Amino acid sequence: MLDAKQRQNLRGQAHALKPVVMIGAHGVNDGVLAELEVAIHAHELIKIRLPQVSHDERDDMIQTLSRASHADVVGRIGRILILYRPRPVAALKR
Repeated sequence: MLDAKQRQNLRGQAHALKPVVMIGAHGVNDGVLAELEVAIHAHELIKIRLPQVSHDERDDMIQTLSRASHADVVGRIGRILILYRPRPVAALKR
Protein backbone atom coordinates (compact mmCIF):
# COMPACT_ATOMS: atom_id res chain seq x y z
CA MET A 1 0.00 0.00 0.00
CA LEU A 2 1.16 3.48 -0.83
CA ASP A 3 0.90 6.38 1.58
CA ALA A 4 -0.42 9.81 0.59
CA LYS A 5 3.05 11.29 -0.04
CA GLN A 6 4.03 8.41 -2.33
CA ARG A 7 0.77 8.71 -4.28
CA GLN A 8 1.31 12.44 -4.70
CA ASN A 9 4.85 11.87 -5.97
CA LEU A 10 3.71 9.18 -8.42
CA ARG A 11 0.84 11.37 -9.69
CA GLY A 12 3.41 14.07 -10.42
CA GLN A 13 5.57 11.59 -12.35
CA ALA A 14 2.54 10.32 -14.28
CA HIS A 15 1.45 13.80 -15.36
CA ALA A 16 3.58 13.77 -18.52
CA LEU A 17 2.73 10.16 -19.44
CA LYS A 18 0.34 9.19 -22.21
CA PRO A 19 -2.11 6.30 -21.72
CA VAL A 20 -0.47 3.04 -22.83
CA VAL A 21 -3.53 0.81 -22.40
CA MET A 22 -6.90 1.74 -23.88
CA ILE A 23 -10.03 -0.14 -22.93
CA GLY A 24 -12.61 -0.28 -25.69
CA ALA A 25 -16.32 -0.90 -25.86
CA HIS A 26 -15.87 -4.60 -25.03
CA GLY A 27 -14.50 -3.71 -21.60
CA VAL A 28 -11.90 -5.66 -19.68
CA ASN A 29 -11.12 -8.98 -21.36
CA ASP A 30 -8.18 -11.38 -21.53
CA GLY A 31 -6.47 -9.36 -24.26
CA VAL A 32 -6.65 -6.16 -22.21
CA LEU A 33 -5.31 -7.94 -19.12
CA ALA A 34 -2.42 -9.41 -21.11
CA GLU A 35 -1.54 -5.97 -22.52
CA LEU A 36 -1.82 -4.47 -19.04
CA GLU A 37 0.63 -7.04 -17.66
CA VAL A 38 3.17 -6.28 -20.39
CA ALA A 39 2.83 -2.52 -19.94
CA ILE A 40 3.04 -2.47 -16.15
CA HIS A 41 6.01 -4.85 -16.14
CA ALA A 42 7.84 -2.63 -18.61
CA HIS A 43 6.98 0.77 -17.10
CA GLU A 44 5.91 0.33 -13.43
CA LEU A 45 3.79 3.49 -13.65
CA ILE A 46 1.15 3.60 -16.38
CA LYS A 47 -1.97 5.43 -17.47
CA ILE A 48 -5.03 3.60 -18.74
CA ARG A 49 -7.85 5.20 -20.73
CA LEU A 50 -11.24 3.88 -19.63
CA PRO A 51 -14.34 3.80 -21.87
CA GLN A 52 -17.36 6.07 -21.54
CA VAL A 53 -19.53 4.00 -19.23
CA SER A 54 -21.35 4.69 -15.98
CA HIS A 55 -19.35 5.50 -12.86
CA ASP A 56 -20.30 2.16 -11.29
CA GLU A 57 -19.06 0.22 -14.33
CA ARG A 58 -15.88 2.28 -14.33
CA ASP A 59 -15.33 1.57 -10.62
CA ASP A 60 -15.78 -2.16 -11.30
CA MET A 61 -13.23 -1.96 -14.14
CA ILE A 62 -10.74 -0.17 -11.90
CA GLN A 63 -11.05 -2.85 -9.22
CA THR A 64 -10.68 -5.61 -11.81
CA LEU A 65 -7.60 -4.00 -13.38
CA SER A 66 -5.97 -3.32 -10.03
CA ARG A 67 -6.55 -6.84 -8.71
CA ALA A 68 -5.54 -8.59 -11.93
CA SER A 69 -2.29 -6.64 -12.20
CA HIS A 70 -1.55 -6.60 -8.43
CA ALA A 71 -1.03 -2.85 -8.81
CA ASP A 72 -1.90 0.12 -6.62
CA VAL A 73 -4.32 2.75 -7.88
CA VAL A 74 -2.37 6.01 -7.74
CA GLY A 75 -5.15 8.20 -9.05
CA ARG A 76 -8.08 8.63 -11.33
CA ILE A 77 -8.87 11.73 -13.32
CA GLY A 78 -12.04 11.43 -15.36
CA ARG A 79 -11.54 8.47 -17.65
CA ILE A 80 -7.80 8.16 -16.98
CA LEU A 81 -6.56 5.65 -14.40
CA ILE A 82 -3.00 5.66 -13.03
CA LEU A 83 -1.60 2.34 -11.78
CA TYR A 84 1.73 1.58 -10.13
CA ARG A 85 3.44 -1.74 -9.47
CA PRO A 86 7.13 -1.76 -8.58
CA ARG A 87 9.34 -4.24 -10.38
CA PRO A 88 10.52 -7.19 -8.32
CA VAL A 89 13.98 -6.71 -6.83
CA ALA A 90 15.34 -9.69 -8.79
CA ALA A 91 14.37 -8.00 -12.07
CA LEU A 92 16.26 -4.83 -11.09
CA LYS A 93 19.55 -6.70 -10.58
CA ARG A 94 19.73 -7.93 -14.20
